[in-house]
Amino acid sequence: MDLLAYIPSPSSGVIHLGPVPLRGYAFCIIIGVFVAVWYGGRRWVARGGQVGTVADIAVWAVPFGLVGGRLYHVITDYELYFTDGRDWVDAFKIWQGGLGIWGAIALGALGAWIGCRRRGIPLPAYADAIAPGIAFAQAIGRWGNWFNQELYGKATTLPWALKIDGDADAGRVAGTYHPTFLYESLWCVGVALLVIWADRRFKLGHGRAFALYVAAYTVGRFWIEYLRVDDAHHVLGLRLNNWTSVVVFLAAVAYLVISAKRTPGREEIVEPAAVEDGAAESGAGPAAATKAGHGTAAASKAGSGGADDAAVAAEAESAKKP
Repeated sequence: MDLLAYIPSPSSGVIHLGPVPLRGYAFCIIIGVFVAVWYGGRRWVARGGQVGTVADIAVWAVPFGLVGGRLYHVITDYELYFTDGRDWVDAFKIWQGGLGIWGAIALGALGAWIGCRRRGIPLPAYADAIAPGIAFAQAIGRWGNWFNQELYGKATTLPWALKIDGDADAGRVAGTYHPTFLYESLWCVGVALLVIWADRRFKLGHGRAFALYVAAYTVGRFWIEYLRVDDAHHVLGLRLNNWTSVVVFLAAVAYLVISAKRTPGREEIVEPAAVEDGAAESGAGPAAATKAGHGTAAASKAGSGGADDAAVAAEAESAKKP
């Protein structure tokens, strides 16, 4: 029976920007990276960092992340590239799809750590700044699966079912399926909004905003993964990515609890160079820069009593006059 409503799939996975062909999958990844860097940069500056720092560190994090994501996919789905009848060269064709978020985050974090070390910046503070942006990037990147007609769920006749075209070479059977790419995209938007709200409400610091993002994402990934029907390795009846979600979720929650006990509150200084530059522009020396780095809390405390002290001094001066 024909459905009255469904989500159509693109007839082609290639977008043409004038004479230049661009694969939809790659286009979504590029837009996602841009959004993550742009929004992460705004949050970094709001925390007291310098303009351009997030982009500079992203030069390290993004390539590492792409390599890590591809490695995870190739290793966990090696039979797609290294079994009889397969061409191992396809393992390098990243534009055809196949990035594992677990590997992307792991190696991306290594690249970010290198970039942070070069600038004398604490990695946890940087991770907190970019956490919502990463979730937004994932939300955008998942639409690349729509262009490739891949990673859909079980067959369904729901009004928002995804129509898939048959392709024997790609192993696709024509029909309507759960649009798991859309479910995960919407979930990632919700995760980003959750982290933004919690960060403002509880002043998360020392990597806890990032840990919240990881924990919230894995919850959604667990049930979305359960809907998928693409080939995957199973362990004790569950897909490998389900087990990965469980392990990563527990690690993120443990980090949240332990970190909150060991280092409560939020970092007062996220980028020492920003404090020094601010003091230099105002004409103060290194000593003033160090003093300024004590944080906004000390400044607020001093400001609250400054008016009263000035009034007392004025009355004392008046009393000395004849």
